[in-house]
Amino acid sequence: MKLLVFGKTGQVARELILQGGAHEIMALGRDQADLSDSEACAAIIAQSDADAVINAAAYTAVDKAEEEEALATIINGDTPGAMARACAVKGIPFLHVSTDYVFDGEGEKPWSPNDPVAPQNAYGRSKLAGEEAVRAAGGAHLILRTSWVFSAHGNNFVKTMLRLSETRDQLTVVADQIGGPTAARDIAKALLAIAPQLGARKGGTFHFAGHPAVSWADFAREIFEKSGRDTQVADIPTSDYPTPAKRPLNSRMECSDLTKDFDVDIPDWREALDEVLRDLEA
Repeated sequence: MKLLVFGKTGQVARELILQGGAHEIMALGRDQADLSDSEACAAIIAQSDADAVINAAAYTAVDKAEEEEALATIINGDTPGAMARACAVKGIPFLHVSTDYVFDGEGEKPWSPNDPVAPQNAYGRSKLAGEEAVRAAGGAHLILRTSWVFSAHGNNFVKTMLRLSETRDQLTVVADQIGGPTAARDIAKALLAIAPQLGARKGGTFHFAGHPAVSWADFAREIFEKSGRDTQVADIPTSDYPTPAKRPLNSRMECSDLTKDFDVDIPDWREALDEVLRDLEA
């Protein structure tokens, strides 16, 4: 299958390239596809001979989005909509990566795909705008909401914790935000498995996140234990670590629909963490 991927250096995009296997992957970086130019991205699809399109690129600077919501909304909202419309015209599936930030982040119940949305920050609003635009395009599509992405590439929590542990004996980490760490490699594998299955009567909005649910603090402890670091973790509440953008306390996600509809297993993030640590060690 020939797949056109928007994104080249991001965590999921890099794993799509690495995990492509029998698929032919055409990955576009910023120099080839400027996501702030919606129509230019749509034109790339119109001129492509791809069998499906995956949007693995986004504006992901959550705090900076509070100051740049207009730009974030173009990149995360307008452009995915333009891409989806271009795919609909060509009659090819469009796969789009989204986030649990479209919810209000309250409570303890895992979020289901059909739960009411109520984003609490600019980034979440911009991603919700993208979801709505993709659905409105009317073509075969998959919106894959995920959370807490990590890998051996780019900037993420695992690499930050390892870097800080090199110079500190103890770190304070938020313990009242709960979610499912998700390896970019697992997200890529899921997208690659789903793409050939998408059709007019199969698709929609799904959740994909690692299990079991864990706090950031306990995630950090697991990182240090598995990597042989002696760094201690002190739990703190979110209120002790203020950020420009409000973070969700509850990022738990109900993912069973993805297994039922596409036979995609939900990964254990602890196993994925072992793989990422081995990659970083190598």
